[in-house]
Amino acid sequence: QVHLVESGGGLVQSGGSLRLSCAASGTGISVYTMSWYRQVPGKERELVAEVDTYGTTTYEDSVKGRFTISRNNDMNTLFLEMTRLKPEDTADYYCQGYNRREIYWGQGTQVTVSS
Repeated sequence: QVHLVESGGGLVQSGGSLRLSCAASGTGISVYTMSWYRQVPGKERELVAEVDTYGTTTYEDSVKGRFTISRNNDMNTLFLEMTRLKPEDTADYYCQGYNRREIYWGQGTQVTVSS
């Protein structure tokens, strides 16, 4: 069992930066591929970035070069460094951990980018 808690969201101006954190308790995150998703009301949740257990990262095209996902297995924490934020990045951001048998979600943190 893993309990995931996101933090770091907030209101920021266009062009600004935020750092999201996802703190895990229970089973260590080292055995899970960890991801950040985001969701706007009325739309499907979309994958933003992912880092697997080997440290390999993938990004959604619109955030490439602006967002950086990282994991610290010793701290049991996942991060998302977001720079050059745009109004279209406004969403609720969720972290996810999964492997072949399990999948866990956090409760989300809100990010609002003002123009």
